[in-house]
Amino acid sequence: MIDFLKEYSIYYKKYKLQILLAFIGMILVSVATAGVAYLIKPVLDKIFIQKDSTSLYLLPLGIIVVYFIKGVGAVLQQYYISYIGEDIVRKIRNKLLEHIVNFDIDYFKNTHSGELVSKIINDINKIQNAVSLYLAEIFRDIIMAIFLLIVVIYQNPKLALFSLVILPVMIIPIDFLSKKIKKLSTTSQELTANLNKNLSEIFKNIETIKAFNAQKYETERFKKSNLSFFNINIKTIRTKAMLIPILEFLSSIIAAIVIIFGGKEVIDGTMSVGAFFSFLTALFMLTDPIRRVSINYSNLQEAIAANDRLKELFKINPTINTGKLQIDTVNDIEFKDVYLKYGNKTALKGINYKVLKPKKVALIGDSGGGKSSFIYLIERFYDTTNGDILLNGKSIKNYSINSLRDKISYISQNIHIFNDTIANNIAYGTKVDKDRLLKAIEDANLNEFINGLPKGIDTILQENGANLSGGQKQRVAIARALYREPDILILDEATSALDNINEKEILNTISKINNKIIFIIAHRLNVLDYVDEVLLFKDGEIACSGSKDELIKSCKEFNKIYQ
Repeated sequence: MIDFLKEYSIYYKKYKLQILLAFIGMILVSVATAGVAYLIKPVLDKIFIQKDSTSLYLLPLGIIVVYFIKGVGAVLQQYYISYIGEDIVRKIRNKLLEHIVNFDIDYFKNTHSGELVSKIINDINKIQNAVSLYLAEIFRDIIMAIFLLIVVIYQNPKLALFSLVILPVMIIPIDFLSKKIKKLSTTSQELTANLNKNLSEIFKNIETIKAFNAQKYETERFKKSNLSFFNINIKTIRTKAMLIPILEFLSSIIAAIVIIFGGKEVIDGTMSVGAFFSFLTALFMLTDPIRRVSINYSNLQEAIAANDRLKELFKINPTINTGKLQIDTVNDIEFKDVYLKYGNKTALKGINYKVLKPKKVALIGDSGGGKSSFIYLIERFYDTTNGDILLNGKSIKNYSINSLRDKISYISQNIHIFNDTIANNIAYGTKVDKDRLLKAIEDANLNEFINGLPKGIDTILQENGANLSGGQKQRVAIARALYREPDILILDEATSALDNINEKEILNTISKINNKIIFIIAHRLNVLDYVDEVLLFKDGEIACSGSKDELIKSCKEFNKIYQ
């Protein structure tokens, strides 16, 4: 717990006023609770035994005042502690996402999105309970216990010593069970991530699931994960359930000691009835904060386990580091003896190639030949394993990644449509400039489609473009790419879902763009009529390069594909 507090102390330092007000609330609640226990003595001795009529009116008024103070303190404590906790969690969630989105592409390809969602939502919710609830209640109950202890010792120091000697024994089961809960919580959070992964896959692939009548298969798979999640949660509940009976049993031993020794003192006349019941009340009230501290300490273990999972994420840093140079314009790109490996697989082998602006280049070849890897290196989704890529004569690694990607528009094979307006989808990541927007729409041949919509460019597109056809999705993506006015335009099978007429119109538009380097990854060879140069990839190498006509004459591999 101490380490957890140290980690989050940097956040708490920014809430000094709120912490002060919450602390005042805790003091008020604690003092009022101790005051209630103390008032038992004068109520019994003065009203019921001495029959003091003045006390009959004053003491009830005192009880009302004490509970009013307790209520004010409770409001102060609850509001400001909740405020601090909510705001800290908001900042942590922002910080975590900001950290994660800068990971290498390779990390996202090897990590399920459901697992990341689980960490950002579920794990941080566990921490939220800790920073806004458990820690505050632990401190409040410790303060309350101190004030009640003062009342106990004040009423009868000797009896207090006898009754409190057993309190340290309570620490043993608390510590043992808390460690077990932390271990179970770690497993529970991992299983939560698995559930999220299962659900994410089901909802993302629902068309395939239905097409293959795999609903039963998927629900059975989910049921197995859900059962494992249930079993581990039941173990956690069972472990937590043991804590209260153990504490209550130890409290009963304390009560027995008090009744024996305190009762004897009352019988002997060395202690008044009021003092005894005040002592007994304070002692029983003292066991409540101790019990709550135990419960919250065990609950805190869940947050510590979640925090350990988050720390593993924060330890990850991108291996692709940004440079400092800014790019005004891209004039040329050169690959110099470039190799790229994914694990044990060599994707590119000794690539040497230079392209000057303006030029249109088609990348063709079998799947797995290296076309996409070639493009990924230009975007710096990956860095070369050997060799280097020069941009304007300097290593691409010397340039700021943001500056580089500002000059590139990339349309991937998987079109990403966001649940937002058409305008915001096209101007994605930037402020909407209506003139640029309309030009991009026209160039992408989207005019007729958008003009037919009641809300035009303000039409909301559904998740993954569910209210668009495949061709419309690709035209939106092309418009998004053209809107950025890049120096490098990359189309990765970007016209594959278009019919022949629309594909021809898009290619005609691209053929008129004369101030960019354009790479087109294609399997449909009619693209070759619109480019200046063709690169044929095979087994990670550029097997042939040249114009379409040149390759027909000189490249056997090209002729196999072309014929």
